[in-house]
Amino acid sequence: MRLLQQVIIVVLCTVSAWAQKPAEIGAILDNDLYSSPVNDQYYTNGIELFYRYLGTVKNDKIAKKITEFRVGQYIYNPQSVRAEEINVNDRPFAGYLFAEAGINTYYKSESLLKLNFQVGVVGPESYAEDVQEGLHRLFSYPTVRGWQHQITTLLGLQANAFYSKKIFSETYKEKVDFHLQGELNAGTVWTGASVGAMARINLAKNLVLKPMYESTLHNATLSHDKESYKGRREFFLFLNPNINYQIYDATIQGSLFNDNSPVTFPLLPVRFNAEFGIKYGKNNWNLSYAINYRGKELSNNVITGYYYGSIGIGYLL
Repeated sequence: MRLLQQVIIVVLCTVSAWAQKPAEIGAILDNDLYSSPVNDQYYTNGIELFYRYLGTVKNDKIAKKITEFRVGQYIYNPQSVRAEEINVNDRPFAGYLFAEAGINTYYKSESLLKLNFQVGVVGPESYAEDVQEGLHRLFSYPTVRGWQHQITTLLGLQANAFYSKKIFSETYKEKVDFHLQGELNAGTVWTGASVGAMARINLAKNLVLKPMYESTLHNATLSHDKESYKGRREFFLFLNPNINYQIYDATIQGSLFNDNSPVTFPLLPVRFNAEFGIKYGKNNWNLSYAINYRGKELSNNVITGYYYGSIGIGYLL
């Protein structure tokens, strides 16, 4: 926990040092209730706070480089929040608290490479139990029972790589475009890979799709010319089906280094996942809403695939 606090302090100091650069601040809020008022299971809540700034580029093939920092927390539950009995836990209780730093490179070909690193903690030190219980009290939801069965303490060290490449670049490029995407995660919390497709469909009248290095799709709206934010507008639907091969997930299997967690399950390694939603940008604001589907993740007789909603808001400084 002390290591995580030190990382957060370093991140905040770095942010302060670069405060004069073109930057964006914002938050991403995830909750299963954002997709259904009766759905409350598995990945039940997440919050990320981010700060990203625009750097300088000396390579003719690169349009932009954006450095990004995040802090966040993810909370996972069984299907029932009344899971005092251990046999009611069809998925482990788990929390993950983290800090992240990364670099996003946007190419003039409209390809994208993201590299980021996380340090965090899984277990009671993630404060997931405290946050969830506080939210349930605030909104008069049922009291959560069963956190005594949560995944035990684990230091999180993660590396992630994401690559996107535009395809069919001359087909319907003003109203629709298509991209192939791949992602790799490796670390003490998650290890796996995903591959899929992304479609972006323009919904704004009298406007064409912006190039990827200027679009909100992958957070590329920062510009050295801040006057360009005035009158900026985009509005589009996006669809992202993908196949995930998961090798390891500490929030389900517990630590790689011990078997101290009271509830764990074997993984189902191959899953179908999908995300669809809308993104809107106007002047200095970026807004988004998405519904995410996650296929069945582990092996027992009860668990199913599930949905959650995601709300994003950002402001260009």
